[in-house]
Amino acid sequence: MKYTKLIKDEAQRLGFMSCGISKAGFLEQEAPRLESWLNKNMHGEMAYMENHFDKRLDPTLLVPGAKSVVSLLLNYYPDEKQREDTYRISKYAYGTDYHFVIKDKLKELLDFINANIGEVAGRAFVDSAPVLDKAWAAKSGLGWIGKHSNLLTKQVGSFYFIAELIIDLDLDYDTPVTDHCGSCTACIDACPTNAIVDAHVVDGSKCISYFTIELKNELPSFAQDKMDDWMFGCDVCQDVCPWNRFSKPHNEPLFDPNPEILKYSKSEWKELTQEVFSTLFKKSPVKRTKFKGLERNIKFLNGKF
Repeated sequence: MKYTKLIKDEAQRLGFMSCGISKAGFLEQEAPRLESWLNKNMHGEMAYMENHFDKRLDPTLLVPGAKSVVSLLLNYYPDEKQREDTYRISKYAYGTDYHFVIKDKLKELLDFINANIGEVAGRAFVDSAPVLDKAWAAKSGLGWIGKHSNLLTKQVGSFYFIAELIIDLDLDYDTPVTDHCGSCTACIDACPTNAIVDAHVVDGSKCISYFTIELKNELPSFAQDKMDDWMFGCDVCQDVCPWNRFSKPHNEPLFDPNPEILKYSKSEWKELTQEVFSTLFKKSPVKRTKFKGLERNIKFLNGKF
């Protein structure tokens, strides 16, 4: 179908590393997994995960008349990283908040579809609505779900964002790829807080990313010596994954970091003020934790509760 090729070519022109398409419908296999995960309270204090259970599993409830889910990947692997001996920030948060960057690209893609194919109803999603993005990306053949529950792609790795367009247009559909984790347990073995409790099952309430970003209360004392110097997010399970040896730097200028972020030492982070925080992280995902949250995390890493 020529429309499928048109959409995939335009996605590539917009800078997405890959694009896969699935038929919109109920995610039957995901329903029991999501239910079990929630019942075991693995979402911790992320109460929003309990909302819209049906919508998470069925995109036609989000976009009435939806026919296709277009999944897109955007690389964020940085060319340069923070110095080794400092408090660490997850690599996805080095540059401009991905929500802004990807939303603009998705709007362009939807505008292109409307201009070149015809009036198409649809919605764009970037990690901001009840969409199981990794499940859809896997269903669309963009990779497989690794044991750390992130999407993995052969010869690429996992350092990318996932986004979706859900539209009421029939297209050609892709098929899932096979799992290439094999017997490797690198991510499970390396997780500092043992949050990967089983292959493909992450107890979110034990994850360093959850502690440093989502948890609004005090950080748990059991994690005191397990934080591995992470003050915002955590990349350990991705850093140790053999497939990420293939990661190549992104070419999206908006994801380039403020050079200061890469240079700051522990002592400089400890002296961080609200004013400097606001300048350093002006359009960054780190703003989500606010100055008080980052200050709390740094104090915790420094042995102060």
